[in-house]
Amino acid sequence: MESEKIFIQSKEKIKNNYEAYSEYFTEIMQNIVKVLQEKISLSSQPTYKARVKSFKSYYKKVLRLKAEESKETEGLIYLTDMMGIRMICSFLEDINIALNQIKQIFEIKEVEVKGAEKKFSEFGYESIHVLVKIPESCKPDSTKFKDLKPLSDELVCEIQIRTILQDAWAEVEHELIYKTEFSPFDKPLRRKLASLNASLTLADITFQEIRDYQKKLQKELEDRRKSFYNLADNLLNEKTEKKEEPEDINRITPFVQGTIDDMLLSAIHAHNAGKLEEAVEIYTKILNAVNDEDKNVIAVIRKHRGMAYFSMNKFEDALADFDISIQYDPKAYRTYYYKGIVYSILKKYPESIDNFTKSLEINKFQAHTHFRRAMAYFEVREYEKSMSDLNAAINLGMDVEECKPLQEKLTKKFGLSM
Repeated sequence: MESEKIFIQSKEKIKNNYEAYSEYFTEIMQNIVKVLQEKISLSSQPTYKARVKSFKSYYKKVLRLKAEESKETEGLIYLTDMMGIRMICSFLEDINIALNQIKQIFEIKEVEVKGAEKKFSEFGYESIHVLVKIPESCKPDSTKFKDLKPLSDELVCEIQIRTILQDAWAEVEHELIYKTEFSPFDKPLRRKLASLNASLTLADITFQEIRDYQKKLQKELEDRRKSFYNLADNLLNEKTEKKEEPEDINRITPFVQGTIDDMLLSAIHAHNAGKLEEAVEIYTKILNAVNDEDKNVIAVIRKHRGMAYFSMNKFEDALADFDISIQYDPKAYRTYYYKGIVYSILKKYPESIDNFTKSLEINKFQAHTHFRRAMAYFEVREYEKSMSDLNAAINLGMDVEECKPLQEKLTKKFGLSM
């Protein structure tokens, strides 16, 4: 029979043949992991686990395989998962990103979504398995393994792409079910396993939703901060600049309307869209909804509302909110910077310098804060301090062209040529 050719060898012979390649396989995997670490780029870098399949698991699989599902070369029976690498990602979105990047790096033999066929009531967890051909660059030095017979080009390595929670389930499932060849028949126990799987799946989805929310919020915050800086530049330099229309939020996340998270995102989006009265109204609603113990929330919302007031040219209201924000978060160096900007616009330069200084005492690596303090020092005729701050700003990456007007003024004061 066709299937008998697999078992012509004794178990001991199969074991010797297989284990002879253990170090060879290990080196291949180390090389592949190194390539993955160098070339896979995700927002949160994955971790990797690599293993050569144990002989016990290998032999058990060989025995239950049909002849056509395995290949024998030079006495070694090939399996597709003799070498296995797990790429463990933080979020669901990372899985497809990683898969697409792997496709750009390696020659792909097969991609399979494990667990996709299961019903929702069944326990089991999805994982993407990718079989990649071993690149020549990842094969060990042949002189190091000269006693081993060359293997076929059909040799592959399996890369499993999972989230942290998918990997945790896979580890437990392997111990409870696969390793013991036990699938529980008791319905209450099956329900518990299904419930646990559903909980982990829901947790993964929720983590991704929170991640989506954070990205949207961060984008809105960056736009709002950029808008503040542009407005400050325009007011200080007496320039006018056309305001860009913000992108629509197009929420993906299912946060309940009216919650603080949802209200904050709406407020910042309204702020960025120039709907300042609406933004202030939402910020105020949030402040009225939180307790005094929620120090971080109060500090953040007061800061945002202060920036909205600033955009409305209500500078005293902005300063009042910034002061309260700092009371709740004394280490908020950006809030000190915002206060310094307001005082500069009001031409209260000593107060401006004081706030820029407090900001830099918390975080000295702020190019714009050094630059703004340099401008304030110039106004109070502290030219040496102004030059020192200007140099610090340039060293920290401040645009040289933006610094040039102040630099020219200072060189004239010192009687120097540029």
